[in-house]
Amino acid sequence: MQVQLRIRRFNPEKDSVPWWGDYTIQDVRPNDSVLDVLHRVKWEQDGTLSLRRSCAHGVCGSDAVRINGANALACKTLVARLAKEGSNSVKIQVEPILGMRVLKDLIVDMDAFFDHYRSVMPYFVNDSPVPENGRERLQTQEDRARFDDTTKCILCAACTSSCPSFWANEQYIGPAAIVQAHRFIFDSRDEAHNERLDVVGDTMGVWRCRTNFNCTNACPREIEVTKALAEVKMALTSGEI
Repeated sequence: MQVQLRIRRFNPEKDSVPWWGDYTIQDVRPNDSVLDVLHRVKWEQDGTLSLRRSCAHGVCGSDAVRINGANALACKTLVARLAKEGSNSVKIQVEPILGMRVLKDLIVDMDAFFDHYRSVMPYFVNDSPVPENGRERLQTQEDRARFDDTTKCILCAACTSSCPSFWANEQYIGPAAIVQAHRFIFDSRDEAHNERLDVVGDTMGVWRCRTNFNCTNACPREIEVTKALAEVKMALTSGEI
């Protein structure tokens, strides 16, 4: 296939405003990913192109970008899915995710995102004595099912950077951090749910959510993000976990 790729470029060391770079890549296999195509641009046409990627298998979450106007992982988006049926050519537009300062080209500043992540205490807290047998703390399958969905988060920021509330104010903790809080709030073995509820119940917490489902639609792991946020809201209003 032939891919006509349009990439949002910006180098703060020499560019006063962002600009669009246009590239044509030949002999692209339909099952190649957008990340594969970006690699070919960098390796074959323009070595100055900057992007983040690591595992290239949809696990690290580092290559979240906007592809044809929607947030996605470049490594999980196949070229064939973006082409019209029966066509051997496709136009693809790639931009950095929104709501975060662009450092260079497709790379954005994730510091604020990870500050919000750390604020919800995304780790297991239990100060009770260990079980008498010295083994792990057990829980039922039903207890595990309460937070199973939110364990899938890979911190790609696709949900947070698709959120209008986050675009309006980056102080909003964002859906990704609330998903991480949800994972521990509803874990029957954890003992810090009240502290986490204090964080997500603050003025820049979950009540900034307007329930427009952008986050759920953007999640490459198909997490029901909006549902998780609603469960956190319910825990705050009812006082019950």
